[in-house]
Amino acid sequence: MATLTLHPGKEKSVLRRRPWLFSGAVAQLDGRARPGDTVDVVSHEGRMLARAAWSPDSQIRARVWSFDAAETIDHAFFKRRVTASVARRAALPELSGQHGLRLIHAESDGLPGVIADRYGDTVVVQLTTAGADKWRGAIADSLLKATGCARIYERSDVEVRKLEGLEAVTGWIHGTASDDELAITENCVHMAVDIVGGHKTGFYLDQRDNRRRLAELARDRRVLNCFCYTAGFSLQALAGGAREVVSIDSSGPALATAQRNLALNPQLDASRALWREADVFAELRNMRGAGESFDLIILDPPKFANTAAHAERAARAYKDINLHAMQLLAPGGLLMTYSCSGGVSAELFQKIVAGAALDAGRTARIVQRLQGAADHPVDLAFPEGEYLKGLLLQGD
Repeated sequence: MATLTLHPGKEKSVLRRRPWLFSGAVAQLDGRARPGDTVDVVSHEGRMLARAAWSPDSQIRARVWSFDAAETIDHAFFKRRVTASVARRAALPELSGQHGLRLIHAESDGLPGVIADRYGDTVVVQLTTAGADKWRGAIADSLLKATGCARIYERSDVEVRKLEGLEAVTGWIHGTASDDELAITENCVHMAVDIVGGHKTGFYLDQRDNRRRLAELARDRRVLNCFCYTAGFSLQALAGGAREVVSIDSSGPALATAQRNLALNPQLDASRALWREADVFAELRNMRGAGESFDLIILDPPKFANTAAHAERAARAYKDINLHAMQLLAPGGLLMTYSCSGGVSAELFQKIVAGAALDAGRTARIVQRLQGAADHPVDLAFPEGEYLKGLLLQGD
């Protein structure tokens, strides 16, 4: 096993149990290590600190598997970690009986680069780092044993893999596709899940609790859902008794799936749903010009900033959409606004939205801070894991 020696003082982050070691922290690597291999992490003075996955092509040179420097990283290690991660979800009453559930949330579950979501009897895994990629077989086997699911599909086709020197990988690891369309029920609403071509692993499970909150607020309101994708928020608004729901997305295929999802729910009044295929930024300006207004607006845009280096550009985009939403918000109306950009902190996001309200000439108050669902935990030592942040605002 190769040994990764840190520069003087750089051991402090490891002692604080932070799992990432950047290139600037690394003094030298003694021995031979291929991408994904496990290396011993030692201080400049030679003190054993941790065991980590080596990633020479990434600015994050190593990701810690274990802060116990004596722990062996083998098949049994992954079985323990995966089993524990699944058990943590099972211990939370609010997650009981969920058809769609995140089982592994990467660093926050002690498995950097590993995402695993369950949809019924199908698990979808996404492996984003060299270390996770190397242990694909052990991770899949452990998931099968821990869940009893029939099949595992891999969606390791995200851009971040390129930073690890990895090619995109998709396909069945275990089992084959079911003859039936894959669908889940969330808060009494049925939703189809496209694990092959959909975003992320097929569905945005992190917004489950926020969609339920929306349903509680939607009664008799005119609702605007921006970046609606496959209509998770839109259908919850209809289920909550919204007077009308206008859904906007630039993707025609996403809107087609959204309308199929509505058809899966005959208990919902389809006549109250309107669909617009358009660029959200342009459509918000057009609607403002047309004098439209809404009682409840949802802004759940795609990621604008992967890292803090892109935060300034992202801030302009977030301010733009929030400004126009404020202008469309009826007096006393509610705005649910989100950022899923890891490079934009919760503090910065609030400042951006506050600036948008100021420029729109509106006064708004925070009614509630919004975050990911309970199956998307955040390790206290790894605040970067809290990528989703949101605000529920009420305007004057």
